[in-house]
Amino acid sequence: MGQGGEPRRPQPRDGELGAAVARAQDGDETAFAAAYRIVQPGLLGYLRGLVGEDAEDVASEAWLEIARDLGRFRGDGAGFRGWTATIARHRALDHLRRQRVRPRAARLEQDALELPGRHSTHDQALESLSTERALELVRALPRDQAEAVLLRVVVGLDGPAAARVLGKRPGAVRTAAYRGLRRLARQLGMDGARDTDTPPPRDEPG
Repeated sequence: MGQGGEPRRPQPRDGELGAAVARAQDGDETAFAAAYRIVQPGLLGYLRGLVGEDAEDVASEAWLEIARDLGRFRGDGAGFRGWTATIARHRALDHLRRQRVRPRAARLEQDALELPGRHSTHDQALESLSTERALELVRALPRDQAEAVLLRVVVGLDGPAAARVLGKRPGAVRTAAYRGLRRLARQLGMDGARDTDTPPPRDEPG
C-alpha cells in the first residue's frame, strides 16, 4: 500500500489515480468510476492471463470487494494498483479452485532458464504484450513467470509491489519476470533473445 520505503517507477496516471481514490473514499461516485477506468484495463489483462475467458466475471467479483473495502485502503495511486491486483488475484485463485483448473504450465526448457540478454529484447516483449496472442503465450509460461510478467507489465507494478502481491522477494519476482519475457521474446521471434551474457538490470532493491 505504498509503504516500505522502496522506490517505484510511477505510472503515467498514478497521480490522477491517487486523487480519484481519495475522493472516492469521501463518497464521490464519479471519482470511483474514474479510478475504475484507469485500473480496469491492466487488471483485466492480468486476470485474462490467469483465468482466460472468465476474466470479466472474476474482475466483477474483485470490483465488488474493492468497492466494499475501499475505506480500508491507505496509500497512493501506485499502492492502489497493487491493492486491487492482490484482491483480483485472490478472486482468480478462488475461481480456479472452484473450477478445478490451473493455468497451463509449459515444460520449462533449459534455455528458457537463461536471463534475457539485451534490454532492447525486454522492451520489445513489453510492447508486444498488448496482443491477444501474447497473452496466450503468457498463460503458457510457468506460473511464477506468468504472474510476474503480468503484474510487472500489464498491471504496471514495480518489483517490490509485485512481490507483495505474490508474497515473494522482489529479486525473485524480477528474475521470474525476465525469464518469462525472454521466453516470450524467443517465441515471438525477436532479435537478441538468444543473448544471455547480461543479467537483468537491478532497477529496485531485491
